[in-house]
Amino acid sequence: MQKNLMTVKGERMLRERLKHLKHIERPAIVIAIEEARAHGDLSENAEYHSAKDKQGLIEAHVRDIEAKLSLAQVIDPATLSGDRVIFGATVRMADLDTDEEVTYRIVGVDEADPQEGMISYTSPVAKALLGKLVDDLVEVQTPGGTRDLEILEITFE
Repeated sequence: MQKNLMTVKGERMLRERLKHLKHIERPAIVIAIEEARAHGDLSENAEYHSAKDKQGLIEAHVRDIEAKLSLAQVIDPATLSGDRVIFGATVRMADLDTDEEVTYRIVGVDEADPQEGMISYTSPVAKALLGKLVDDLVEVQTPGGTRDLEILEITFE
């Protein structure tokens, strides 16, 4: 099985979500099912069927998170160093097409948020950056077209 790379923050986020599902959402849906069951005939009870569907989704989400955590390889970017782009690195770059600076942190799949500058290590931009050095020019194929980037700085926070 392939390891699921994530930062310490990403692992914490998943564990908190799992705890919420198990201790808040699971008990609440059990109560909702009991209340719907009390309304009588289950074959035509929309509330009951809706609650059972929601219970199935919650259980699937719990299994998904547990599987991700069982395969987790947690990396603390603050303990890393080096001159190459690797998982956990924060990379400041110049977009040569727009003359704008962009900064991305390479994180796990579940913690990616491009609007916040957090990109998954599986994304096209991250794949193009991995292994590169400061001053390297990188051509990235994105859904919006080709981007030409120059790496200005690599840090680990």
